[in-house]
Amino acid sequence: MSLQADQGARILVIDDEENLRLTFERFLELAGYGEVTGVGTFEAALAAVRQQEFDLIISDIVLEGASGIDFLRQVREDGRRCPVVMITGYPNIETATEAVRLGAFDYLPKPVKKDALLRVAGRALEQWALQKEKERFEEEKERSRYFQETILRSVRELIITLDPDLKVVDMNDMARDWCKAFLPELGAGISLATLAQPVAQALMRDALRVLKDREEVGEHRLEWLRMDGSRGILSVTAARLQDHLGRFLGVVLTARDVTHLEDLGERGRRSSFHRLVGASVAMQRIYALVENVGQVDTTVLITGESGTGKELVAEALHNESPRRSRPLVKVDCTAIPEDLLESELFGHKKGAFTGAERDRLGRILQADGGTLFLDEIGDISARMQLRLLRFLQERTFYPVGRDQPIHVDVRVIAATNADLKQRVRDGAFREDLYFRLRVVDIMLPPLRERQGDIPLLVQHFLQRFNARMDKGISGVSDQALAALEAYSWPGNVRELEHVMERAYVLCPGSTITVEHLLADVVAGAGPAATAGRLAAGAPQGGAAAFPGEEATADDGDEVGRILRALRKAGGNKAKAARLLGIDRSTLYRKILAHNIDTEVDEPLP
Repeated sequence: MSLQADQGARILVIDDEENLRLTFERFLELAGYGEVTGVGTFEAALAAVRQQEFDLIISDIVLEGASGIDFLRQVREDGRRCPVVMITGYPNIETATEAVRLGAFDYLPKPVKKDALLRVAGRALEQWALQKEKERFEEEKERSRYFQETILRSVRELIITLDPDLKVVDMNDMARDWCKAFLPELGAGISLATLAQPVAQALMRDALRVLKDREEVGEHRLEWLRMDGSRGILSVTAARLQDHLGRFLGVVLTARDVTHLEDLGERGRRSSFHRLVGASVAMQRIYALVENVGQVDTTVLITGESGTGKELVAEALHNESPRRSRPLVKVDCTAIPEDLLESELFGHKKGAFTGAERDRLGRILQADGGTLFLDEIGDISARMQLRLLRFLQERTFYPVGRDQPIHVDVRVIAATNADLKQRVRDGAFREDLYFRLRVVDIMLPPLRERQGDIPLLVQHFLQRFNARMDKGISGVSDQALAALEAYSWPGNVRELEHVMERAYVLCPGSTITVEHLLADVVAGAGPAATAGRLAAGAPQGGAAAFPGEEATADDGDEVGRILRALRKAGGNKAKAARLLGIDRSTLYRKILAHNIDTEVDEPLP
């Protein structure tokens, strides 16, 4: 460790010879150390160490009224563990032995040379820094272990860990309760290979695939018979179990008893949940997961393609939590310039930088007691990643320009449409932050995988637009609905909402037809929908890409739609992507592919 690395070190120099004490102080300060304090008496030295923490103490062994050995003994009795270097003009075996017994780091005879002093100080501070880092790591590991155990006890999934011999290493409470009721033979130290029950054999096959291929086994469903002869359904996944160094330890099986979801057809599925809409099996799983995780006060990472409803899930999690009466503060990390994001999140003190004319609370402090939702978390800079990691670890932060930390009680929910695993592999996102955020993850399905939800969403949007614009549109034609259901929806629910709003604005009657749909949607739906559109007499060029614009013959042209979106968004690419119902990275690729000039005129009104 270099001397420059210790610029923040706090050093106490104790010597009753003022000239010598000042010389030591000057040597240390000129060498680049931070704060050096000098005192001349035993009493002043004790007062100093009881008022402030020091990283290194350098003490003469002969002090006025007492000895450096007495001081060292008192420091250790007080529980101070920083390194202490003893200096004396009369070295002898007894004092050296006593100093070492009491834990002195080193023993320097007078006259002390500058190089020797700095060398010993550097080694002492380096060892102390390593010791503190080790203790911090151990504390963090213990806290993480406790945190993980708490989460494992709280989550509503069965979690079973196996060693490479298929023996059960551990289970969470949910798994123990389930096994006690339905598979009592399975417990700690029991190998799946010794159990004959079909469900145990199926779990063993998953574990063997992981052991053989070292790859995850994706979610699939197992049937099993309960003791009363009724059928049960388990949703199961299997993955590698490895330590922080990536060493393979075994297999982790995760299962959820989804029998109640399979019974929803008989009992009636929910078609909505908070502001989420959909009756598909995929959405029933999301509803159940949000209900369970909402009650657990832990960090959640919501992932999914652009437009799948991540913000709505964050709202539902907040409303399902005990924090529902407290604020839900939302931050779109891509909508705030990088140089302002730190101040926006953490706040700043008046005068902290040019333009900081008053104190600003910051979004984190505004969310105290409630929930902080960080959208598009995958796009923040390395600096912001580090600051956010420290906040998640300590639940304290420093506003820009302020020296005193602020502690808050905030639940953090983050969301991204980026592949954070890949960004971690690429070195663009911190792995430790990724795991901090992904204590519990909720993966939203794309609209194309939500069979049967489009009619519900179409009706939902019609009701919303009728309430706002009151045109009395009551439905869509079979052909228009078929086209909507056949389209792949790369922009997901957000894109569907935009398409429906445009169709609503253009529709002159009570029924939306193929004629009112965006040309890209009809073309993407296949020949049958296109034929229906031509049979209806609609112009092939399509209609306006955005509600309120006049229809033109070239609106179906991709370049034209992108330019209009950029104008409408005032050049803001993130906003333009949302208007188009596509991912921001997709918009960037299209801009590069078509060589589009992104310098736009005045935004559309």
